[in-house]
Amino acid sequence: MLGHDERRRLVAGLNGRVVEIGAGAGAMFPHYPTDVASVVAVEPDRNRRAAAERAARRARVPIRVVDGVAERLPLADGAVDAAVASLVLCSVPDVSAALSELRRVLRPAGALRFLEHVVAGRGPLRVLQRAAAPVYSRLPDGCHIDRDTLASIASAGFAIEECDRFMHADGVFEPAIPHVIGTARRSD
Repeated sequence: MLGHDERRRLVAGLNGRVVEIGAGAGAMFPHYPTDVASVVAVEPDRNRRAAAERAARRARVPIRVVDGVAERLPLADGAVDAAVASLVLCSVPDVSAALSELRRVLRPAGALRFLEHVVAGRGPLRVLQRAAAPVYSRLPDGCHIDRDTLASIASAGFAIEECDRFMHADGVFEPAIPHVIGTARRSD
């Protein structure tokens, strides 16, 4: 599991109105800076949404947890200043639709902050990820460990401004896989 440092870095400097997709149990909530005016946290899973609602009550910023999916966000066009995607773009059924929705709800020049695991550029790890992908995609969260998330972000009309790559293993018996953390802006 990614640590507090990465989560804090992901949302550092955010302000205004924010949407977070795939909020899960609210792991990001304690890390939002107090300059954030409000967060709409979208989570489709009933049990995780209930946990997120409890976490929202302890947050330093106002957070409204809503039922929904990334491919159909319950927000108006240009409604938010920033969007946060943390370890979720691997599991949405239609990543292109999710990114199009994020672009739609962001104001012009709005920021997309992302923290995702991605497919390796080449070599044995990429081969392993491609081989394991059919198994991982059938697990409960439907994780696609072989998605080229950066290419998807760029194809959806975002300009990637900042992106750092790092290796991280979620468990003792799992190999470290590539992750990215960064900022993209709506390109108009």
